Amino acid sequence: MLLVGCGKLGTRLGRRLLEGGDEVLALRRAPDDLPEGFVPIAADLSEPLPEPLPAVDAMVITLPPGDAELGYRAPLRHLADVLPRVPTRTVFVSSTRVLEGLGGAEPLTEAAVPQPTSVRGLALRDGEERARDLFGALVVRPAGIYGPGRDHLVRGVRAGRAVDHSRRTNRIHETDLVRTLALLLDLEDPPPLLHAVDDSPALLGEVLAHIADRLELPLPASLEPRRGGGTVLSGRLLAELLGPLEVPDFRAGYDAIIAADQHR
Repeated sequence: MLLVGCGKLGTRLGRRLLEGGDEVLALRRAPDDLPEGFVPIAADLSEPLPEPLPAVDAMVITLPPGDAELGYRAPLRHLADVLPRVPTRTVFVSSTRVLEGLGGAEPLTEAAVPQPTSVRGLALRDGEERARDLFGALVVRPAGIYGPGRDHLVRGVRAGRAVDHSRRTNRIHETDLVRTLALLLDLEDPPPLLHAVDDSPALLGEVLAHIADRLELPLPASLEPRRGGGTVLSGRLLAELLGPLEVPDFRAGYDAIIAADQHR
């Protein structure tokens, strides 16, 4: 198993795969602090790699978009050039940001046509296309990932930081995203595209109000004028494949984050 861009998400997935008996190779620029059991590969995919990589059975790519102008063009090409063969299964982790231009309150399914409007969104869409072309990749689009160490909304409430309460939001807990990636590596007939979102899309103000209530702090003000925007995403396909989420909504997820902080 090759984990490309093995950051926080890849590391957690790698631990799960090791527990299941897989051999895990982790490619990133600075692999010195990887957990025990990972096979480190130090490489910067913005440049051609000097040596071939080992042949692998499966690969998960969690690289963020690189240079705003080049995006994934160089990294994925350089990766393909040093793989002895295309892995049997490749999963490319993108983002629901590729749908940012669609908006609306109706839930978007995997059938929605991407409409990115930002540089990052455009790079992600390009990455999806290139990963499919080069590796036959399955694409996973997580919504906002949160969990231990991913608590910027909690910190924002503590700081009293104003945000647009009317923005539509979706999220997925890191625990369930890791479960999703592991499932896609094993499924005999996986979908080519999957939205990784939980059961509770919500206005950002609703999420902040819940966090503020649990912290017993004032609700931060909303930015004015309220512009709304954002998307609502359907997690129906994920639920059909994965079953009940371990963290079904933001209430359960942020309650756990806050409780863990209070016990430190």
